[in-house]
Amino acid sequence: MKKVLLSLVLVGAAGAALAAETFVIDASHSVVGFSVRHMMVANTKGTFSDVKGTVIADPNDLAKSSVEVTIAVASIDTNNADRDNHLRSPDFFDVGKFPTMTFKSTKIEKRGDGYVATGILTIKAVSKEIALPFSVSGPVTDPWGNVRYGLEFEKIKINRKDFGLSWSKVMETGGLVVGDEVTIELGAELVKQK
Repeated sequence: MKKVLLSLVLVGAAGAALAAETFVIDASHSVVGFSVRHMMVANTKGTFSDVKGTVIADPNDLAKSSVEVTIAVASIDTNNADRDNHLRSPDFFDVGKFPTMTFKSTKIEKRGDGYVATGILTIKAVSKEIALPFSVSGPVTDPWGNVRYGLEFEKIKINRKDFGLSWSKVMETGGLVVGDEVTIELGAELVKQK
């Protein structure tokens, strides 16, 4: 009887160790960046600094894994205050009406040495499915005992007009002041919840 109880306790403990774990994004060690062509000659880059998110990871059953991220659009920074204010205005993000953009995964799949998070990106109340290939590094334990992982995403491209970000002016030469294609660069450091 003692052996049966011990076996049940060990199986239960092993099951708990293999269960899904919850992580939060450490925004101060993560990046949500973008670049877009300016006047057809150069790229303008920017970031969003106010990022919150949760990752539920179950390596034994990816169907139980998920990613949810919320970005405060007002935290945009392109290193130019006038441009940032214009991007916050109704011409672009309209942060008064649409203060956040979100990504919610619908599935996570293994692909080669990495993974793909497929989900819904919502900007200005327009929702589109996108796929985010990523790799995982870690775990490491920081000096304060927190378990951390890194997620490095492949760069992806979206058309800003697909999300209602349609402002632009046509130059005399026929090109656009702001390009339509936006390259997104993502990297996240995750902290395991205790």
